[in-house]
Amino acid sequence: METQTEVTRVATDGRAESHRLAFAVGFFFSFRLCIVLLSVSLLGIDPSTGTATSILLGVILFSLVCFNAGGSVASTLRSVLQPSPSRWAIAFLLFSGLSLLWSETASVPNSAAYWAGMVIDVASVVLLLGSETGGGKGHAILKGYILSTCCLAAIAWIMPAASDLRLGDEQFFNSNEIGNLCAFAIFFAQYLTRADRGDWRMAKFFLVVTLVRSLSKTTLAAFLLSEALLLLLDRSMSRKTKGLIVVFALLLLAVFWGLLVAYFDYYTNNGNQAETLTGRIVIWLYVLGSVTDHPWTLMVGHGFDSWWKVVPPFGGDLFEARHAENEVLQQLYAYGFAGIVLLIGIYGGLYRQLRRLEASPVRTVFLCFLAYIVVRGLAESDAFDLLLPLWTIILISSLPAFCPKAELSLASSPLIELPEMSSDCNFSKSGGQMPTE
Repeated sequence: METQTEVTRVATDGRAESHRLAFAVGFFFSFRLCIVLLSVSLLGIDPSTGTATSILLGVILFSLVCFNAGGSVASTLRSVLQPSPSRWAIAFLLFSGLSLLWSETASVPNSAAYWAGMVIDVASVVLLLGSETGGGKGHAILKGYILSTCCLAAIAWIMPAASDLRLGDEQFFNSNEIGNLCAFAIFFAQYLTRADRGDWRMAKFFLVVTLVRSLSKTTLAAFLLSEALLLLLDRSMSRKTKGLIVVFALLLLAVFWGLLVAYFDYYTNNGNQAETLTGRIVIWLYVLGSVTDHPWTLMVGHGFDSWWKVVPPFGGDLFEARHAENEVLQQLYAYGFAGIVLLIGIYGGLYRQLRRLEASPVRTVFLCFLAYIVVRGLAESDAFDLLLPLWTIILISSLPAFCPKAELSLASSPLIELPEMSSDCNFSKSGGQMPTE
């Protein structure tokens, strides 16, 4: 009897340690965007050292994840990579690494380091999610991400405002990064709320206010459209709750109205033309013209990290664009038609998988999250990854697969907080309704 109790205690301690590690990984995924800024501002070191520090921290966390996973790698890969979006994400990762052979990057070693960072992100999530029978680690990653983003939002508030009145530092931690982090964390919090994984109202309130204050135009537009869609489709919220959300949005608009008017005046009179819609059109036309530079660029593109410090500056003020300012055109430039096929495979596979779920608030949240990514991708992109990072794709596509396993797992474990009537992704027993926020 004592032996059985000791085994149970050891297993429980092991799960608790694994969940703490998953929380740390999620926390790092968000907080690392501020590491370079903190390194330069507080420690006075150069940005390249700050970037290297961020990569080193990722390697350390990955080493801990590998040690925690033990010898279950083979079964882990089979279970986590079973969903179609996960396989497409791995294909994208492998093809982007292969493109380093022909990439026109300014520095192959630096680009290889950035690609290795993407590999570490994906591998960390794969090993974490595949080493248990429930969804607890996936939820721990999301919780770590949310709390980390709240810390970054607090840092953004105490930083001096940028010259254009927006939050953040224009070079190392800009308003677009702040706004996008907040939007991601809000969607994750909405999922956890509907999955009965805690009350996140204060976090969502703080993150929404920070998102609006960031004045990130594309992010705000995409977020407002996706949240409006969520209000229309989510039947788990009462009319009273929806009405309160609308009133809160109007009050927030009234509070920030003066700042919005001042920013609009600055944007129209002093803004960089290359950052406006007119400037984006010039960048888009450059991409369409450059894909036919060589016979192979239309098929396989210019390669991974082939834009920054390679594409010439735009406009009279010599604006250096970080990327193509459009997700489809970014993939077309980097990987040609192969990149377009991979992009359609990833987002299309994720959409089909979510559509196959039973109608539920969880499905609605992630469909609206995908709508946010698509809308934002019309005028934004990422220099290395997708706007929906590869690790996020694997995490989201794996969460529904946890549902049948979670119902069969040890319900007595305090670490797996299963809802009383249903799992996260199956609400048929409760009529497809979850408690309102």
